[in-house]
Amino acid sequence: MHAGIIQTVIFSMLLAGTTVLSAQNVKPTTEAWLHLKGVAGPGSGKHIVFVTGEEYYRSEEGMPMFAKLLSQRHGFDCTVLFAVDPETGVINPNKPHHIPGLKSLAEADLLVLFTRFRELPDAETKYIADFINAGKPVIGFRNATHPFRYPANSSSAYVSWDFRSQKWQGGFGQQILGDTWVSHHGKFQKEATLAKVDSKHADHPVLRGVSPELFARTDVNGVNKLTAYDTVLYHGYVLPGLDRTDAPVTDGRNDRPMPWAWFKTYTAPSGKPGRSFCLTAGASVDWLEEDLRRLVVNAVYSLTGLEDQIPSRNNVDFVGTYEPSAFGSHTDEEWSRLNLRPRDFGLTTPVE
Repeated sequence: MHAGIIQTVIFSMLLAGTTVLSAQNVKPTTEAWLHLKGVAGPGSGKHIVFVTGEEYYRSEEGMPMFAKLLSQRHGFDCTVLFAVDPETGVINPNKPHHIPGLKSLAEADLLVLFTRFRELPDAETKYIADFINAGKPVIGFRNATHPFRYPANSSSAYVSWDFRSQKWQGGFGQQILGDTWVSHHGKFQKEATLAKVDSKHADHPVLRGVSPELFARTDVNGVNKLTAYDTVLYHGYVLPGLDRTDAPVTDGRNDRPMPWAWFKTYTAPSGKPGRSFCLTAGASVDWLEEDLRRLVVNAVYSLTGLEDQIPSRNNVDFVGTYEPSAFGSHTDEEWSRLNLRPRDFGLTTPVE
């Protein structure tokens, strides 16, 4: 399908485990981003905007998966934005200056951020700033602790959002999510994570139906700036390889396990308070862990005012197939050859 051709997508309504096609859910897609209309569910009437743009962890695969899950199984309207090459429209996270569709945040109820080292035009970043200054909720995955980077001579109004900022200490990541970039505590692409629940918060509603131990193929990230006011649900322990059956390392790194999933009450530049949830995992392959998906969906419920509706075991079954790519970077030539566009990550129900 070429730009300018309107594509209709038939959304599925799940009733008693059976997919039923509903004509009222047929909606045109937008070429530059992906929008999925929610079906009936607790999230009806609420809008989630996913913002992707990082080079390693295949957020362009994982976030559309969540958008399909949350729209078709839980009723949320979901919009997924991508870093694209402005000349070709092809998804390419190596291009840090353009994420079309951020204006959709003006009417969003939740921002899910998975970006790394972006330097967007101020006119685009302002949509994020307005959302934060309204005290609205945020979820950040992995690289979202360091989502923005500006050169030293930048004249941007948002230069203090830089992950190295001294003016707004630690920039967006530290101020809104709880920490900025610190280090790889585990070895990148060589060591995985075993996350264990913090016993102090084992009865937290967001842990309903979630295992006290979770596995992720991403390594443990260093985190050292959380405060006593932040609620750490899981700590991450370093595994020596990429197999969930590996025993945690005994070289001293696990003597002080790192915060891995937590809630924070942030203060926006406007002075308004807001809530955030951060998870330092998030590679597309991590989402194969069912209970990790359940943790995220439960966090979405909590941040959108639906915490009292979290069931004993939230439905996190994939919508359609989900076959994530191994994480790692691509060159511009490889992104061009892949020729991925937002519509490629939509629902796969045949168009009628």
